[in-house]
Amino acid sequence: MATDRQTENSLGEKPLTLADLPVGATATVVKIIPNSRGEKKFSDVGLVPGTELLMQAHAPFGGLIRVKVMQTSMALHSSDAKNILLKKGGENEKTL
Repeated sequence: MATDRQTENSLGEKPLTLADLPVGATATVVKIIPNSRGEKKFSDVGLVPGTELLMQAHAPFGGLIRVKVMQTSMALHSSDAKNILLKKGGENEKTL
């Protein structure tokens, strides 16, 4: 896993991760933390830098999240989603 210093942006703020994205928000993948658990799996399902996604749901107690990537909904563990850095915004959710 990356250290906090590696994941901070130039302003010293912690970047937005997929685990932090609110339900209904869209975002674009900026970076996958290298050597993180699931890194290859993320790329296999289309979670690569430049991909737009829509947060569909958070499970109670923070276990799983559901995101829509391209035309597919998928569930991810919140702990894995913390390794995906995002830029908030993107296309209108109706087009996803």
